Amino acid sequence: MAVTVVLRDVELDGVRTSVEVRDGVVVQIAADLPRRADTVEVDGHGGALLPGLHDHHLHLLSMAARASSVDATAAASEADLVRAIRAVPGPWVRVTGYEESLAGALDRHVLDRWAPGRALRVQHGSGALWMLSTTALAQVAHVVDDSADVERGADGAPTGRLWRYDARLAPALPPVPLDLGALGADLARHGLTGATDATPDIDPSSVRLLVNAVERGDLPLRVHLLGPSSAAAASGSGGVTVGARKIVVEDHALPDVERLAATVAAVHAAGRPVAVHTVSAESLVITVEALRRAGSRRGDRLEHAAVVVPGLEADLRTLGVAVVTQPGFVRAHGDRYRREVAAADLPWLYRYATLQQHDVPVVASSDAPFGPLDPWQVMEAARSRRTRGGAVLGGGESVPTAEVLDSYLRDPADLSRRRRVAVGARADLCLLRVPLATALAEPAAEHVRLTVTAAAGTERVVGG
Repeated sequence: MAVTVVLRDVELDGVRTSVEVRDGVVVQIAADLPRRADTVEVDGHGGALLPGLHDHHLHLLSMAARASSVDATAAASEADLVRAIRAVPGPWVRVTGYEESLAGALDRHVLDRWAPGRALRVQHGSGALWMLSTTALAQVAHVVDDSADVERGADGAPTGRLWRYDARLAPALPPVPLDLGALGADLARHGLTGATDATPDIDPSSVRLLVNAVERGDLPLRVHLLGPSSAAAASGSGGVTVGARKIVVEDHALPDVERLAATVAAVHAAGRPVAVHTVSAESLVITVEALRRAGSRRGDRLEHAAVVVPGLEADLRTLGVAVVTQPGFVRAHGDRYRREVAAADLPWLYRYATLQQHDVPVVASSDAPFGPLDPWQVMEAARSRRTRGGAVLGGGESVPTAEVLDSYLRDPADLSRRRRVAVGARADLCLLRVPLATALAEPAAEHVRLTVTAAAGTERVVGG
């Protein structure tokens, strides 16, 4: 049942006022709204009221799955991780967040030593690579193909390293417990009322799982999907929409430019923009040329564009593509980048300010669970450009926290449009405990008091 919510004494665009929400829409904004018995009243005490934040690139089901996995980032040593793995009951063990700094490169032989006879699978912190033990490989052998995504040794046998294999592995794996209610509460706690799920080639059953979670209220947010092959994948759902079509340009198997251009042209012909995943400088050069040959379309976007070398800025501006970047990676992975990224590429990692200076649209996102979800932490990372170890990485790319917040207020279906709290606007709202200036000076999730969303047609107030 829809309810009427009145948020009193809130700071809106620098002015203290009150906002009434009914049937999922902002219906009144005035300082002297009358009090009625049939409303939910919230005293804002002068805290800022914002449109609900929207994360423009994350992976919802992977986030939920991580909660039931061994977290490699919590291990201080290889021995710590092995102990955690061996403590997990059952035939299968799932590990996430692994990076080579802990115990070097992994293959099935290493994993066999860690968990003899167990079906162990370990996901790299980038999310791009799964590493399986010999027992796990045997369990999924029927879905292991002959593509370049399956690394093989000199003898032709799989090493256990599978690239971008999530969708192909899924049918052969046991189900992973997913607490989408806990995930939804965590998103709301950070002020998020919307998320763009960038999982490539997401299958219909996963789409239905997300639709059901939104309609039940487990996920109290609007979900925008990039992965479905059809724009009609979420038809009939009020809280789930389909946007640009995700295309992954693999760094370990770079595509032919003509083939990529043909793929882009086909997506455009079907009426959708493209969202091209590109990480390396080489993949970005190929992507730019493919977009040039196919022709760009309004709404085209680049996911990550992790390395933009000088000289490509004019091409990006001419094509009109937006860059969806992840400043949080500088903090989360910056120390590893400083050790492992080629010296020639290091200055051009996750550019932000200098792309804006070249009139290239840039919006921030998290790529959670592979980067930090917390949008307030992302704001601080974009401003400081500091790694966990305290080093500054790309200091010239620093942008004010207000710029990053503005990203989170963009319309997921049109990144050029900023959402606002206004009469007639959709009532996806984030109320802070403090004025906006305070939150921007010292960004922290603790400033979020509550969120209001009407993703499935009924207002939900989360927090308070």
